[in-house]
Amino acid sequence: MENAENIYPKIIKNLPEADIEFKGVRGWLLQGKDQQLVFFDIEPIGEIAEHSHGAQWGMVVEGEMDLTIGGTTKTYKRGDSYFIPDGTPHSAVFKKRTWALDLFADRDRYKAKK
Repeated sequence: MENAENIYPKIIKNLPEADIEFKGVRGWLLQGKDQQLVFFDIEPIGEIAEHSHGAQWGMVVEGEMDLTIGGTTKTYKRGDSYFIPDGTPHSAVFKKRTWALDLFADRDRYKAKK
């Protein structure tokens, strides 16, 4: 793995930082007209509880996570992508630092930090 601080280049880290409620999770927000893309940097925080929202497509840039989508759990690693249909319950477990990018169908899934 390359230097962890250099996974995302300055062009990404210059984007607005997303206001994320989970301690140990940072994200940089690219806002579109009807969707948003978030570049996540997630510490080994353990489990993010089951929840649901609009459709979400993502890809692991580096690291690893266990993602449960609609009751089926799979481990995702660098280069793996996933799709969570609209309204489908899902949760995740992060045992190691993970970088992922996620496209959300919800235009306002995250707000920019003020």
